Amino acid sequence: MESLRCVIVDDEPLAVKMLENYVERTPFLTLAASFTDPVEALSQLAQLKPHILFLDIQMPDLDGLSLSRMVPSATRIIFTTAFKQYAFESYEVSALDFLLKPIRYQKFLEAVGKAQQWFALTEIQSDASLSAPVQAEQRSFFVKVDGKMRKVDMSDILYIEGMKDYVLLHLASEPQPFVTHNTMKSMEDQLSADSFMRVHRSFIVALDKIDSVTRDGDILIAGRLIPVTDTYRPAFEHFIQQHSLK
Repeated sequence: MESLRCVIVDDEPLAVKMLENYVERTPFLTLAASFTDPVEALSQLAQLKPHILFLDIQMPDLDGLSLSRMVPSATRIIFTTAFKQYAFESYEVSALDFLLKPIRYQKFLEAVGKAQQWFALTEIQSDASLSAPVQAEQRSFFVKVDGKMRKVDMSDILYIEGMKDYVLLHLASEPQPFVTHNTMKSMEDQLSADSFMRVHRSFIVALDKIDSVTRDGDILIAGRLIPVTDTYRPAFEHFIQQHSLK
């Protein structure tokens, strides 16, 4: 496999220098760019298309967890932080690994080794799929409702609401939501990131069903006011900016 392109985003210059040194020492890695400004990094990521993003979490203007939700889908994220309490949240956004500062080179190698294995496996699967029939894009899924398996068309979803161990699927075609024993994470994994966005710990919205956005930055869908929390607000605001007339 080709060398893995890396991008480093950390507001501490010394941390950037250390990671640059580690990348340079690792034969299968190539440094594409380094940034101390996360907003500048965001503007360049789509063009750079890195395999690996080394991403600090606590940064001014745009924190790493928010930025991680806006990177190209093929990029694997390795969080780098001095704060152990962020570990759980990092895995919620499907980070490949979590490195606690000060980072030892051995730990760095273990993390990028995971990335190397992930991309090697992806390459094998891609090669195998060349001879396989083309699969249609998933447009629906089944959930268990009142003991029966009910088909849900993704185009019918207005928003999804989490309530402890259950989720409520609010549909345009149904007066009452479907209630199913499931998790928000499993729902999120079923949905296309191009069409749906998590805006709150308890809400995923269908982006094309948004009626309006309030002055406070919250969402109105079918008469329901859905809050956008600080964790998810940068990603949602970025979406709105990308889809607004200039």
